Amino acid sequence: MATPLEFREMLREADLRVTRPRIAVLRAVHAHPHADTDSIIGAVRGDLPKVSHQAVYDSLRALTAAGLVRRIQPSGSVARYESRTGDNHHHVVCRSCGAIADVDCAVGEAPCLTASDDRGFAIHEAEVVYWGLCPDCPS
Repeated sequence: MATPLEFREMLREADLRVTRPRIAVLRAVHAHPHADTDSIIGAVRGDLPKVSHQAVYDSLRALTAAGLVRRIQPSGSVARYESRTGDNHHHVVCRSCGAIADVDCAVGEAPCLTASDDRGFAIHEAEVVYWGLCPDCPS
């Protein structure tokens, strides 16, 4: 995981003001991949006990807009955040417990980036969600 100094540098490179809530949110997202907002607030309050919900929401919004974190929301789930950005990876979600894991693009041809009919769009990424049961849940 990145150091506080590296988190500061990430914020500066993204032209964001370096604030304690933003650093704490970045640290929480890096430490807890696919965490929901409530989990992130709990983790941030471990560093900054008096941080407001709004400060965390604002930080998540700014970090997402800057591309430092990625917001995902599988169907039927609350929004979750991760630090793995820019590589067009996908997710596998357990239908039973809701566990989420990263998966790289499908093997073989690149179905994750080639639409059968792009309707004139310049496609930059695709969102693929695989659904099933994780190894910890009974089948």
